[in-house]
Amino acid sequence: MRTRVRWWRWRHNPLRRRSDVVEAWIALAVAVLLCVGAPLVGAVTGLRAHGQARSVAAAQRSERHMVRAVVVGGTPEQLPSVQGSDQAHAFRTSVRWTVPGEGTKTALARVPAGTRTGDVVDVWFDRQGHGVAPPPDETAVWQHTVTMGLCGASCAAGVVLLGHGVVRRVALRHRLAEWEREWARTGPDWTRGRA
Repeated sequence: MRTRVRWWRWRHNPLRRRSDVVEAWIALAVAVLLCVGAPLVGAVTGLRAHGQARSVAAAQRSERHMVRAVVVGGTPEQLPSVQGSDQAHAFRTSVRWTVPGEGTKTALARVPAGTRTGDVVDVWFDRQGHGVAPPPDETAVWQHTVTMGLCGASCAAGVVLLGHGVVRRVALRHRLAEWEREWARTGPDWTRGRA
């Protein structure tokens, strides 16, 4: 019958070595770091990324403006598509819109795939009048936040596990050295009668 003794490294017994106690404390520290430390690092990383992404989105919203324009340029007959993608590729074409008090303007802008000549679309321009992508919305900010939080937590967990592997390797070397010293001290008593 096989019996497993739980918490044997924590209990006092004559077979327990110093390296066993150290390994038990290290295992506890690793568990705490993985269960508490890694999620905490992920949360802090996500919060910092959220603040930065919101400030970038706000800056882009202040630098860019949206206009409703009519597509006047030609549209490509066939656009490359990505299989499984629910979002079609945008392309650049000429659009025209009217600015009150200034008249009609024409410029190149990004329009969604499937747009035809004469369609009315929302396009974004920067302060210099160049067509640009729309600023990130709240969904994109949160996607960035979650991604950075998960990356932070994963990196922290990876560092903890890598450190644990290094410490275990060093502990194994120390344990083997302890056993070697013990065997050098007790080995002659065991082998003397057989020689």
